[in-house]
Amino acid sequence: MIGELYARSLAGAEVDVEDVAGGRVPLDAARWSEPIDGDEAMLSRCCGPTLDVGSGPGRLTVALARRGVAALGIDVTPHAVRLTRRAGGLALCRDVFGPVPGAGRWATALLADGNIGIGGDPLALLRRVRELVGTGGEVIAEVGAPDSASGVDLVRLRRGEEAGPWFRWARVSARDAPALAARAGFAGVELAEDHGRWFAVLGRPTRSDV
Repeated sequence: MIGELYARSLAGAEVDVEDVAGGRVPLDAARWSEPIDGDEAMLSRCCGPTLDVGSGPGRLTVALARRGVAALGIDVTPHAVRLTRRAGGLALCRDVFGPVPGAGRWATALLADGNIGIGGDPLALLRRVRELVGTGGEVIAEVGAPDSASGVDLVRLRRGEEAGPWFRWARVSARDAPALAARAGFAGVELAEDHGRWFAVLGRPTRSDV
């Protein structure tokens, strides 16, 4: 979700996510600025340097910094990066598929708030994030409930008569997460639920696992 319309939604403007059939749901990106029930399920597992992929306005990046955990947020939207820095977090304007500082050395990588959908290809995304975490590191990905459907949608952002470009966004069900993780080269998957949110904790193989 990139572009001016996303930045406006972060500022509180009413912006919808529109699908190819014309259906719309509110984006409400401003909600990602404040703590959300279930965040602790992710934050409590971050005991080493953490990369927050698609960090948005940076609530998780900032929360980790306040706990004394080294954290970096990356996001493709400059306004989101500015919001994170303004709140006291460290963030860079980066694409996860491009150069990322500390590649191969992060203890944890976060894919929160549906960011498993980035790029519309969760297998490619997980393989990339696996490269970013160190040996024995973890990826914590927020996924859909087990009874939800996995898939890829073609969507765009819309505010009134103004619409952004179409882009692909993926959904991954907790039910499908273990098989997807195995294909991406992870050693194992732990599923957890907290406050109605589902998380898949993917372990990168240690040298003895390889």
